[in-house]
Amino acid sequence: MKKISVHYLFALSLLIFTFSCSEDSETSTEPQNTDTTIEATQILNVAYGNDSEQVYDIYLPENRDENTKILILVHGGGWTSGDKTDMNPYKIIAQEDIPEYAIVNINYRLASQGVSPFPMQLNDITSVINHLKTNQSEYIISQDYGFVGVSAGAHLAMLWSYSYDTEHDVNMVASIVGPTNLADAAYNDNPAFQIDLIMQYFGETPSLAFLETYSPLHQVITTSPPTILFYGGLDPLIPNSQGITMDAKLTELDITHDFTFYPNEGHGWVGANLFDTWTKLKLFIITNH
Repeated sequence: MKKISVHYLFALSLLIFTFSCSEDSETSTEPQNTDTTIEATQILNVAYGNDSEQVYDIYLPENRDENTKILILVHGGGWTSGDKTDMNPYKIIAQEDIPEYAIVNINYRLASQGVSPFPMQLNDITSVINHLKTNQSEYIISQDYGFVGVSAGAHLAMLWSYSYDTEHDVNMVASIVGPTNLADAAYNDNPAFQIDLIMQYFGETPSLAFLETYSPLHQVITTSPPTILFYGGLDPLIPNSQGITMDAKLTELDITHDFTFYPNEGHGWVGANLFDTWTKLKLFIITNH
């Protein structure tokens, strides 16, 4: 068996899907080239808009070129909280296990009372993509993107990939415990996550059309990118139907996908099932991105 490094264990131990707090900003490091090698580098808190929340970190591998693909990480937090630092465990393990990919870990503007996440946060992802394209030559990367999102971040990653990727730049998307159907009647029976109440907090009185417009299940089409799904049967926030119906829809549309359902897990997990999640996710990324 391959020896598991300290970084690997660190990432696995921290990869719990919660709405965690931010860390202090770090100093940026500019890319450096030599005559024989392109150095690995990171540039932190890159502004892609005027709001303080519109920043991303980019991690560029050594010896990259114009074919280097990008993996974009999207944090959760119920659309109202969370930070890109929540996704650092994914960044750490991806850098170690699939070091040929550039990694972009994004923040986006958070919703609040009277400020809806939709389409604001989807527009932020569009701005990130546009900023990466504008700086493609400087970064020395391609325009091929993949997404890994957790919880609300998984919802945003899927929805953007299905409904906003007009240039068909997304090669794959991963949803870990992400909402897929905001119009699902199962939410009415969940006091911890009642969509009607949540939308009213944002200042929206949600119609069926509104809920379906911002639901990946209702926006996915036959040309949507390969998708991998992970869900827990004891999740207190996301009904079991969210992953199951999404899997069925992807099957109906004949979209390359994979669905893993852990019946005894909740809104995140550790241990053997977490190892299983990363193993399957890594293979899916390598195969489809």
